[in-house]
Amino acid sequence: MNTDKIIAIKPMNFPWEAQDPFLFCAYHRDEYPAGNDQMGPDPVHLNGRNIGQDFTVKNGWRMYHGSAIPGFPYHPHRGFETITINKEGIVDHSDSLGAAGRFGKGDVQWMTAGKGVQHSEMFPLLNKDKENPLEIFQVWLNLPKANKFVEPHFKMLWNDVVPVVTEKDDDNKSTVIDVIAGSYKDTQAPAPTPNSWAANPENLVNVLTVKMEAGAQWTFPAAGGEANRVLYFYKGSEITVEGESVDQNHLIQLNSLKDITIVNSDHDAYFLMLQGKPINEPVAQYGPFVMNTEEEIRQAFEDYQKTAFGGWPWPLQEQVHDRDKGRFALHADGREEVR
Repeated sequence: MNTDKIIAIKPMNFPWEAQDPFLFCAYHRDEYPAGNDQMGPDPVHLNGRNIGQDFTVKNGWRMYHGSAIPGFPYHPHRGFETITINKEGIVDHSDSLGAAGRFGKGDVQWMTAGKGVQHSEMFPLLNKDKENPLEIFQVWLNLPKANKFVEPHFKMLWNDVVPVVTEKDDDNKSTVIDVIAGSYKDTQAPAPTPNSWAANPENLVNVLTVKMEAGAQWTFPAAGGEANRVLYFYKGSEITVEGESVDQNHLIQLNSLKDITIVNSDHDAYFLMLQGKPINEPVAQYGPFVMNTEEEIRQAFEDYQKTAFGGWPWPLQEQVHDRDKGRFALHADGREEVR
């Protein structure tokens, strides 16, 4: 193995292992059936599932913590950020600040939990006459101690503002890069949330999704400094990274100071790439809370029990929006974006 460029190659489990400043990544691909009047699967499809804790793939999909609609009913977070990247399907967001949204293919939601927020992420099955496939990533990005208690904030990076770069190799084979955070060569991603570790370019945070055409060759350039860099090969057949053969469902830890050349085999290949300078602070995590010490974790539970991080202003724990509602974002200050 080229140890000068490749640090490690590991199989990917759920959730995917990550390196500081990232905490982990959860990848969800679900082939949901047609929806009923309540935008969930017909009850007959729920037989034999562990409702409320359904993470077993059955007939190609899961309910997660949903009881009637797939997804994650209201739950708290403190001390980190979620970056939700939508490749297919619909996600409905609602939170304890009164903010809400619906986003779809190519959209990204970036949420800073900061001092504490409750939110729900539901996957309504809008199509009644055809299937409702869903494909999303949720990346957890840590916050440094100085920003653990900032005000919660969420931002939409709509698909028409996320830059897409297409490169051709010498054989005219394509590699397509979606630049979600940071930059790729001369292409800059939209600004992240203001208190994010990614907001300072010196932290070299990069979030990219990449599709390589079958037979394509692509060279990913070195970063401007030392950072943790991980490439997740989640769909395809086989690739060659700096001469090393790698099967799908493997992650590759890469040297950020080196250009990395990838040669694809006979199927399209899909990747998520996460990069960033480490925060280099202690991490204490318990479920939805990520702090620096165990005492801070205990305090987070106490604060949540006392305040519920603002309560829940919505009528349902599994809050979804009207079926005919388009993509939108309603912010806590009343500002609304409609796509």
